[in-house]
Amino acid sequence: MIKKIKPSLSEKILFIFLILLIILTLGSFYILNNKCLFVKKIDLNNIDFRDKQNIAIMEVECGNVLIELDPKIAPKAVNRFKKLINRGSYNGSTFYRVIENTLIQAGDIEYGNVSNLNYSKVGTGKSGLGTIKSELSSNFLFNAGSVAFARKDQFDTEDSEFFITLIDIPIYQGEYTPIGRVIAGMDSLKKIKAGNKSTYVLKPDYIKNLKLLVN
Repeated sequence: MIKKIKPSLSEKILFIFLILLIILTLGSFYILNNKCLFVKKIDLNNIDFRDKQNIAIMEVECGNVLIELDPKIAPKAVNRFKKLINRGSYNGSTFYRVIENTLIQAGDIEYGNVSNLNYSKVGTGKSGLGTIKSELSSNFLFNAGSVAFARKDQFDTEDSEFFITLIDIPIYQGEYTPIGRVIAGMDSLKKIKAGNKSTYVLKPDYIKNLKLLVN
């Protein structure tokens, strides 16, 4: 008859330690591969909108982002933004340019869609509607969550691309055309994939859907 050998106290402790280590490793792996795990979801029914006519809802990987547009500051730019939204032009548009923890940019309709992303031309595409004049404001403060049209090096070259600031960037005041502010969903924006060594992102995240609250 084989005599059973009871594990020592140190062996029991080692066994428990290994089990805990495995659980911790699996938990860490799950968290790292689920970047949206701790992002709070937005319930539209719990938000009291001041102006429903100027609310845009942008769906990204980690949830919805609510943007309150400001046509009083930039009427032409906001009108262009709404027109492109209603056309569905922004759906699938990639966040091809991301400055980590600072700024995200999307809206290249011609070369920046996830279905036909052209890495050599992204950032140079056109909407087909032509450019609009810059509408600069000395009163609009570029705090975190500011939404504005991107442009080329010259003014009056805004078209369809836009960016959202993740931090305060006061030097942008009077330099870019503001179209509104993020009023909910900043946590989702901060989870958007950034590039490793460049502001341009390989296999970037994208806008799943962008629509107006009231069409």
